[in-house]
Parts: sequence; C-alpha cells; structure tokens
Amino acid sequence: MFKKILIANRGEIACRVIKTAKRLGIRTVAVHSDADAGARHVAMADEAFRLGPAPVADSYLRIDRIVEICRQSGAEAVHPGYGFLSENPAFVEALEVAGIAFIGPSAAAIRAMGLKDAAKALMEKAGVPVVPGYHGDSQDPDALQEQADRIGYPVLIKARAGGGGKGMRRVDRAQDFKTALEGAAREGQTSFGDPRVLIEKYLTRPRHIEIQVFGDSHGNVVHLFERDCSLQRRHQKVIEEAPAPGMSVSMRARMGEAAVRAARAIAYCGAGTIEFIADVSDGLDEDRFYFMEMNTRLQVEHPVTELVTGQDLVEWQLRVASGEPLPLRQDELTLDGWAFEARLYAEDATRGFLPATGTLTHLALPEGLARVDSGVRAGDEITPWYDPMIAKIIVHGATRDTALARLLAALEATEVAGSVTNAAFLAALCRHAAFARGDVDTGLIDRDLAALIADEPVPEAALALAALAALGLTAPKTGTDPWDRLAGWRMWSAARQYALLESRGERIEVEVHTLGDRRFQVHLAPAPAVVELAAIDADGITFDIAGHRQRARVVQDAKALTVFLAGRAHDFVLPDRLSAEEENEAAGDRLVAPMPGLVKVLSAAAGDAVSRGQRLVILEAMKMEHTLVAPRDGTVAEVFVAAGEQVQDGAVLLRLEEEPHAS
Repeated sequence: MFKKILIANRGEIACRVIKTAKRLGIRTVAVHSDADAGARHVAMADEAFRLGPAPVADSYLRIDRIVEICRQSGAEAVHPGYGFLSENPAFVEALEVAGIAFIGPSAAAIRAMGLKDAAKALMEKAGVPVVPGYHGDSQDPDALQEQADRIGYPVLIKARAGGGGKGMRRVDRAQDFKTALEGAAREGQTSFGDPRVLIEKYLTRPRHIEIQVFGDSHGNVVHLFERDCSLQRRHQKVIEEAPAPGMSVSMRARMGEAAVRAARAIAYCGAGTIEFIADVSDGLDEDRFYFMEMNTRLQVEHPVTELVTGQDLVEWQLRVASGEPLPLRQDELTLDGWAFEARLYAEDATRGFLPATGTLTHLALPEGLARVDSGVRAGDEITPWYDPMIAKIIVHGATRDTALARLLAALEATEVAGSVTNAAFLAALCRHAAFARGDVDTGLIDRDLAALIADEPVPEAALALAALAALGLTAPKTGTDPWDRLAGWRMWSAARQYALLESRGERIEVEVHTLGDRRFQVHLAPAPAVVELAAIDADGITFDIAGHRQRARVVQDAKALTVFLAGRAHDFVLPDRLSAEEENEAAGDRLVAPMPGLVKVLSAAAGDAVSRGQRLVILEAMKMEHTLVAPRDGTVAEVFVAAGEQVQDGAVLLRLEEEPHAS
C-alpha cells in the first residue's frame, strides 16, 4: 500500500479521498489554486502546495506542476478525483515517465473510451448494444445535417470528448440543427479542447442507468450493481439512487454482464462506470437498453453504491492501484437496502439553474441525518471559477420509501445563507408524486419544472420574524438585566416601529408594536398578529404566533437576512431607507449579466437593429454556455463589453436606444 499520495483535485472529492487515506494510514498532499488557498481540502491534508492562479488552465490542469509537486513531496501516487485531469491520458503518461502511480486506469483505456464515437464502435464489436446514430469522422455541417435528417428528429448532438452535460444539444426541428451544432461544437472546444461531435437518436422517454465496474491488474472484473441517474437538468444529474426502481433481477444481470464485457474489452483496471440509456416508453425492458459512454474514473454519485454494498470504493481504488487484487469476487457482492444522493449546489433553479456565487455566511448541513460529503465550511466563498457544489447529501434506508423520507428530512434540515441554493428544488423533487413512485425518466424535471420551482407565498410567521429581526428585536438576551426583555418598550404607550424588507423584488413595510416582555403585535395582511418570543438561543428562536408554537433560525448581516422555518429558507433584503433608489425605467433598455462569466460570443454592435428574443451575447460560466437575448425590438445604442472579457453578476453588457414616447 502507498505511504503518501497526492490528490490532484479540490472540493468535496479531495476531502472524500483524504478521509479514506487517513483511515488507512496514508499521508496526503493537497494542491490548490490561489482562490483555494484557505479551502477545506487544504486544511485536511498533511501537506499542501500552490499550483498557480485561479483559472483551471493555470492551476488544476497544470500537469507539469503536479508532477513537480509529487517529486518535491515524495508522493508515490496521484488520485485524480473526478473532472480536471481525471480522464486525461497525457497526465497518466507523464506520471508513468516520472515513476509515479496513477490511481486509475491506463492511458490506453482512457483513450479507448474518451471519444464517444470510437467507444461506441468498440462496444459494438464487444457485443454491447449502442444507441442508433452517427459516429463517423465527417464534421461538415451539411453532412451532419443529412445524418440528423436520416436518423429522424429529435436528435441529440454530443461533443465526442464530452461529459457532465457539456457540449450537448437536443434538436427537435431540422431548421434548428446548425445553430445547435455551432453551440455544441464551441462548448466542446472550450471544455475539452475538441469541437467534434456525434449524433444520436434522442429517446423520448429515456432512463439513465449506469453500472459501477471495477477491474484489477490480475484480470479480474466485477460490477457493483446499478445506479439510476435519471433526474437531470440540462443533462446534469440532480438526485441519484441505487438500486434502480423497477429493475428486475434478470435485467440487472444482463446489464451487469454487458458492463463487465465492456470493461474487459479494454483490459480495464480501477473504478469505472458504464452508462446506459434505457428506453422506457413501454416500461423498463431488458431488451431496450443501450451503451451511452464510459466514465473512466470515480463518479460523483459513487456514495450510493457504497451505502448499498457496504464497500469503500476509494479504498478499492487505492488497493488496486498498489497492485492488490479486487477485495471481493462477484458472488460475494450483495445489495442491501436503498440509497439516494442529492447534489446541493449554489444555483438559482428559478433562473434556469444559473450558477451562483457568494460567501457562505451560515452553513448547517444535516450531519446527524445523512452522510454529508462537502468541501466547504461556513465562511467559505463560492467563486465563479469552479463547480458551485456545496455538498452531497446521501441517505440509506431498508426500503426506497424509507430512504426517500430520510432524504427529504435531511434537505429540510439543511441551512445555507449567503448564496442562493437549489435546496428547495431538491426537496420539491422528493415530494414529487411520480418520483416517489419510482416512475422516473430524464424528462421529468423539464416536464414539471414550473411546479417544481413555483414560488410559495412567504408564511406570515417568516415575515413576522424577519420584521422583528430587521428591527433588532430578536437578539438573544446577553445579560441579567430584566430590562433586556423589554426591547422596543416605551413608558407611556406601545412602541411603534416600521421594518422595511424586500422579498422577491417587492418592498414590504411592516408595522410593529412592542407589547412588552418579548411580545409584539406585527401588522401583517390580512390582520395583525401577536408574536411572542418564548426562547432565543444560539440554536434558534422558539416563538408563538396565533397560538402556534414553532422553531426557527434567523441569520442576518447588514444587508440581508434569512429565516429558516419548517424546512424552508426565506431570504429578505434590508433596503437602505436613506438611499434614493430611483425606479428603473430603463430596465427594458439594458442587457445585464445574470451571473459572473466570460463573454464568449458578442453578436451585436452599436447601431444594429435587433428583434426581441434575438441572440446578442453568449456567456460562459462553469464551462456551460448561457444565451442572452434582446429584451425588446430596438437599436443598439452602446456596447460595454468585448468577446473574451470576464464580467461580474449584474454588469450592463449593452444598452438599446430609448423608445420614443407617444405624444
């Protein structure tokens, strides 16, 4: 076994690998960019080395620098995590030349599966079923259009070197094909340095089911059953589970055998995942599943497999990479219960899942209710440089119903302030009737998105607490003076104060009367309510409103506050009454960046006539493209950015000429 390893990654996966290494007595070396100098994985490791500036090309993708750090630190092996260099054969070869072990497959295996078109051809030879499509060499747009027309719409354009939903476009009509092709190729070039694509038939009701495989250097290959990853948005996984709902014993055996054949075809060694797509238009059928791709690394969702098999897959990786045989044979592996993983992201589900940034002013993860894999702590910053994952929340239960109930409870106990998150969206998915039945496919989120992200009215209890907090009336008692309990009290009459809040873009003024002894009358629509603060401590506030006793937590700074109540977070802005904020009459005249990002394409210049909905700017954030369109018909008056420029959230990109007012 290795004595010291370097983890060529960051965030939760680096922390996850360090935990197993420490348990096995292996010393760990972390690497970091300037943006991650104070990150959690750096603090957890035995040693840490600087890679370079924040951009990944200058830090986490620096093969030469990582090899140099291995030599400096004496690391015998490198664990790549997922993403970054984890599926880069040149990295594996550079380590081999330096005499450093790679905790993963060979460069040849990575190359064999790294290009989707070549991988599909290889799988056909191995007798593994593949999705109908075009996997040829031609990249001529007209030729690709002809292939798409032949296959029949809808089709899916996929970057051949892609993964993680990047470089993928669904096309439903022939007239949209070339625009989608342009975007997929550009995103493939940005993310993987390869603009080439392949085309597949788009299955109208598919399920994404993948098989965890493991091989060793002694010729052994096993599978550790399946995971269902069908809950996806923008081709990226949201909630994963193991086993797959509705999976028969015979279908599990057939998929497992196909996955093992696929791994044997490339003499695979290490952890890998064979991803299949199943056509469930007539139910889950063992004759309608197709090879999609292989991920030659550890998957983000590997914890669900760990929980249902009782195995530590990182430990398996370390043992296999050090030359040991697989710890178990196929007949020694069994399934136990059910597991779910939910990916908690800093992103805004109501704005097309745009990645978010911010400082985590408050972070309470459900450690007692779930396994939590996280790479951040309270006070850490979510930057625009990297994937905005906050944590993976993983649960296990004897049955699917039990495990799903535990996942919902864990999500409702999750508290994050300082950045918008998808926690409410994840909880809504857990409550979704079809998902609860196990009736899932990759289109579920898109079909029911409006209901899943629907804003619920702010409860009067949350609004009342926000108003009291904004006025400083919820601060815990700090001394023994009984007058401390009379915050806001006046001698001759009830004190009257006004709290100014902003919720979802709407300003709200709330009148509060102090009745004494932590009792307040809060004027809410449709009628005033009496609120009594029964107890205030470091863990939250116990309060009564309209005869209903509840427990909540309020997290506040100078500009905003969040009320965590009944499993939901309610965010409020605290406007400055003295600021003369003018009405934004020109809102329809400006195109504003909805997030920090890189201006990838600029399609307008001053003087251009544009139409409402016309593409003007493509922003790239987290290696995903986001198209910004004209807010109305008009003429471009000014352009404030250039292609290749990095912009911040809220930056004005261009302005349209003012519309003439009718006389």
